[in-house]
Parts: sequence; structure tokens; C-alpha cells
Amino acid sequence: MNNHTLLERSGLALWITVLACGVATADDNALIRGTSNAHDPSSIVEHDGRYYLFFTGRGISSRSSTDLRDWRTDSRVFERSETPQWIYEHVPGFRGHYWAPDLIELNGKYLLYYSASRFGKQTSAIGLAVNETLDPQDPNYAWRDAGMVVSSSEGAPYNAIDPSVLLDSDGRLWMVFGSYWNGIYLVELDAKTGGALQDAAEPVQLAYAESIEAATLVRRGEYYYLFVNHGTCCRGVESTYRILVGRSEDIQGPYIDREEGRLLEGGGTLVLDTEGRRIGPGHVAPIGDQLKQFAFHFYDGENRGRSNLATASWQWSDDDWPSATDVRLSDPKDVPPRWPQRTAEAVESDTTKEK
Repeated sequence: MNNHTLLERSGLALWITVLACGVATADDNALIRGTSNAHDPSSIVEHDGRYYLFFTGRGISSRSSTDLRDWRTDSRVFERSETPQWIYEHVPGFRGHYWAPDLIELNGKYLLYYSASRFGKQTSAIGLAVNETLDPQDPNYAWRDAGMVVSSSEGAPYNAIDPSVLLDSDGRLWMVFGSYWNGIYLVELDAKTGGALQDAAEPVQLAYAESIEAATLVRRGEYYYLFVNHGTCCRGVESTYRILVGRSEDIQGPYIDREEGRLLEGGGTLVLDTEGRRIGPGHVAPIGDQLKQFAFHFYDGENRGRSNLATASWQWSDDDWPSATDVRLSDPKDVPPRWPQRTAEAVESDTTKEK
């Protein structure tokens, strides 16, 4: 997500390789329902027969589903009165609208990373909430604030939003993050708690472009794959988001695209772009840990430009490059759920972020 300027300056040469098979069309007979206004989806995690999804919204919005098609609205992570105090101290003027969460299961618990920021500000932080279960009906269900993981302030090389977390095969835990400024960064986390690692090295820059954010890091075989978004989000049908990918044999890079372009120099192989009513696809969200499917959001050209959820299957080439197939979009007739517990003064659009 972009909380920097939305104006794109010319003159930056973006070395973008178009992977033709990566642009897929939707199966209109398999529409997704119940995800209107979903934006910046988290990784989707299965728990006791249900899939759980979190995304940008007041208090952090959530949905769950048994089949990845029909989604139920679940409770928010934080009610207004539950905003962790440290957020108000680090992000003055924060109004309870959290951005771009990511979800991972670690050591028998569920860890939810989220962004707290304001439009046009670099004073940002990524926080962590922990739960024993994802089922709101479970008596042990309760999100516990685990504090700040990484932060940024004016003058930092990065903006601390848009987390994506990867537990590597050697047991080390990593997080990529960043939006605009100097791009996407990587930092190691504490694999026991999920929080900040004591005496961790400074974050490493992985990718840069004039408008870049919404990174997702996954591993498949010998390669680490870094998905990023170029372009602008949050403008409805005028959004220009597109999903690109690069890979590396070292988690700290360098990441290159299929034509050897460096992601640090604006490179990236195209995975998904605007097509038909699917406008500005963004924010790759792995479904499970098998790298068979993923979700993403798009702006629906047939539903007032609302952000909605879509899913797709990965297709891997003989030389191990990913593309998208079997794309399924949300029902254009979907409308946002009502929240009767919200007071008039608390109402704020969850369609776009505060930027």
C-alpha cells in the first residue's frame, strides 16, 4: 500500500519482462462471494477445516471459508477500545484503520503482523498480535498484543508497512516490508516469539522502483521468490497496480527477473496485470504452504471499482518461473457487510486505505 505520494514521476526505466502465460482470465462459473472490500489480503491459513483471511480495515477485517469460494464475515482483531497504546505513541493521530496484515502459524500459535500508519507519513510501525486459535467460537480465542516489530520515522530509508513473513526450512524467520521511499527491505525475526530479533542486522534492501510496495516472499525448491507491486493502488478503476516477481538463491538477494533484470533496478517479470474487470491486481497472498494457490485483491470494474478478493493457481515453468492460471474473481454483485456495532463517528470506508 502506498502512503507516499501517488504521483508517478517519469524518467525511471523499469526493466519489466512480460510473462505472457501469467495473465489469465477468470472462470465466471466459480465466482467468490462474501469478500467485498477485501484489500491487501494476508496469507490464507487453514485451521480445523476452515480457511482464515485477514485484510486492511478498521480493527483488521477477517473472513473465513470452508471452500475458498463462500466467505463468512468474522470478528475484527481489535475493537476501537483495544488499540494497543504503543501505536498511539509511535503513530500520532492513528485512527484504528490497520493496513496489510500477514498471518503465519508458528510454534502452535497464530501470529498476525499488521501495519499502523497514516496517509502521506513515514512514521509507521509493524505490530504483532498472537492467538491460540483462529476460530472465534473457541473459548481460547483472544488476540494478544505482542508489541512493535519494526518501525520507521521521517528520514528512514524505508517505510515500515506491508509485512510478509517466511519461516525458512532452516527454522529462521524472515520478514519483508516496505512501500515507496527506498523500496522493499528484509529483516530477520525471532523464530521463537515472532517478534524483533535482539541484535538483528540492519534491514537489507531487496527491490526498488519509483512506485513499489506489497511484497510477498516465498520459497520453492532452491529459489526464494519475491513478488512486488508496481504502480498505484486505491484509485478504484484508475488503479495501475501490477504484480511482478524476481527470484534468488540467497534470501538476501540479489533478486533478478527472467531476463536477468535486477529488482533493485526496477526489474520484475509480470505475473498479473489489469484485464477486463480485473483492474490493478495486487498483494499476492499464498494459500496454505504448498504453493499451489494464492489470493490477491483487485478493483472490480463492474462493481464501482470496489476492492475484492480473487484466487488463482500457480503454474510453474520447466525453468521454475511462476505464472497464474485458473483465476477466480469475486461476484460483481457482492456488497460490503454491515457492521451494526459501529457508531456513526466510527464509520470509515474500508474500501480504500487512508492514503
